[in-house]
Amino acid sequence: MANLMVGDRDVRKISIPAKNSHKGQNGILTIIGGSTKYHGAPLLAIKAASRFVDLLYFHSPEKSNMELLHFLKGHKCTFIGIDAKELDKTIQKSDCVLIGNGMEINPANKKLLNSLLKKYSKKKKFVLDAGALHMVDKKLLNSNVIITPHILEFYALFGKNANKASAPGMAKKYGCIVLLKHPDGDLISDGKSLFINQTGNEGMTKGGTGDTLAGLCAALACKNSLFLAAKCAAYLNGLAGDLLKKERGVHFDADDLADYFGVAFEMALEKK
Repeated sequence: MANLMVGDRDVRKISIPAKNSHKGQNGILTIIGGSTKYHGAPLLAIKAASRFVDLLYFHSPEKSNMELLHFLKGHKCTFIGIDAKELDKTIQKSDCVLIGNGMEINPANKKLLNSLLKKYSKKKKFVLDAGALHMVDKKLLNSNVIITPHILEFYALFGKNANKASAPGMAKKYGCIVLLKHPDGDLISDGKSLFINQTGNEGMTKGGTGDTLAGLCAALACKNSLFLAAKCAAYLNGLAGDLLKKERGVHFDADDLADYFGVAFEMALEKK
């Protein structure tokens, strides 16, 4: 399988809002995750995604949901908090669902995750990250699902070392899109081809950069193919990091990264 490089040309294929478009036509995303302990993870995903969708809904399965929503609302206002009773109705009108950021690994969340995949994954696009990767039933993976593991999560999920052979191998076996966060470069595969992303730097080892990647990936997936969304999210996440390194050195964090996604996107569009 030939190794192809992700680049600006891929970003230029991304759908952009039409001048006469209206609210809701450029992406509706639901994010499910968070916990009292890990409240920052979904916030970073929300922050990253909010630049690229019209409407963003957030649900936390925690019993302390309202407390978490109150905290998040004090830090980011561009989402609509929903409770469990509203979740099905919200997913039905969403283009994509992101699950897992800051999500505790427990039987209740495992049941929620797999029941949603079983019910909706043949109708809706899904991005699975973080906690979801430790709870998902692999039999429910399909062509409407992106998984975004790092090398340890990949091994935990598939029992195989993460590399250029196993990433497309698992994508083919389970029919999903794999966006593997690898030290030697992100590996993105649909089981038919393998793309490698080389943007990014050592400043991105900080916690939260995977959450921004997942949020961006899910946002782009709303109005684009999952494979294109995965490739472009990896590229833009790293490009934003490279721009920050050039400006500030390696002393930036995931919040800074999300703030630079728009800049990175516009830069990629302008390159010929």
